[in-house]
Amino acid sequence: MAVLAVAAGNAAATNTGDISAIKKALANSYPEVVITDVQPSPVPGIYQVTAQDNLFYVDRTGDYLIAGPLVETRTKTDLTQRAIDERDAIKFDQLPLDKAIKTTRGNGGRVLAVFADPDCPYCHNLEKELAGLDNVTIYTFLFPLTALHPDARNKAHAIWCAPDRSAAWHDWMILDQGAPAAGPSCAKDPIDALQSLGADLKITSTPVIFLENGHRIRGTVPSAQLNAQIVTAHKEMIRTANSGGAVVPKS
Repeated sequence: MAVLAVAAGNAAATNTGDISAIKKALANSYPEVVITDVQPSPVPGIYQVTAQDNLFYVDRTGDYLIAGPLVETRTKTDLTQRAIDERDAIKFDQLPLDKAIKTTRGNGGRVLAVFADPDCPYCHNLEKELAGLDNVTIYTFLFPLTALHPDARNKAHAIWCAPDRSAAWHDWMILDQGAPAAGPSCAKDPIDALQSLGADLKITSTPVIFLENGHRIRGTVPSAQLNAQIVTAHKEMIRTANSGGAVVPKS
C-alpha cells in the first residue's frame, strides 16, 4: 500500500509539472488564448486543454498541439464530445420548469428537458423518437432560432398560447397539423426569458436534451439509445438520493 501511495504521489507531481510546462509553452506561443483548464487525457502523455469554449490536446511539453476529436477506436466513442458534454452539464433542478411545456407518459417517473425550435427539422425528427418513450416526463422549452427560421417565434408563441400546449406541440411537430392561432387572451410567453437562459447554457443549435442528472445531449438520438441514457441518468439520481444527496424534484 505504501508503494502504491508513493507511485500515486509521483504521478500527481509529474502531472503538476507537466501542466505548468504546458501552460507556459502555450502562453508563449499563443498569448492571445486564455487557457481555462489543463487535465490529463485518457491517452498517456497527452493532455486535454480547455481554452474558453474550445478543447484540444497537447503533449506534456506543450510544444505539439493536436486538434480533436479524440476517438476511442474500441468503442468508437468521441472522447472530445464526451468531455465537452461533461463540461457543459447543468443542475437540472435549476431549470425554470414552469416555462416549459410538460408532457407526461405512463408513470412519468423519468425526467428530461428538451430545448427545441418548432421549425427545426432535427427537432421534428427528435419528437418522433421521443414518441417511442414511456414512463417519462418531458419538459419542452420553446427555443426558436429566428436567424434560421424567421417564423419560428410566431409558431412558438401560438403553441404556448394554445389551451393544451402539449397537444398543440404534438400536433405541430409530429402530425404536422399546423400551429394554432394565438388567442387574444394570451399576451405573454416565456420565449425572451428562454433565449437568455439558452445563452447562459451555451445553446446555439437545436435540439438539445438535458437528462435529469444534468448530462447534455445534442441533436437527434434514436429512441432506444436515448432510453438507455435516460435509464442510466435515473439510476444515478436514485443512487444520489440513497446516499444522502438531493434527488431532482418533479413539478
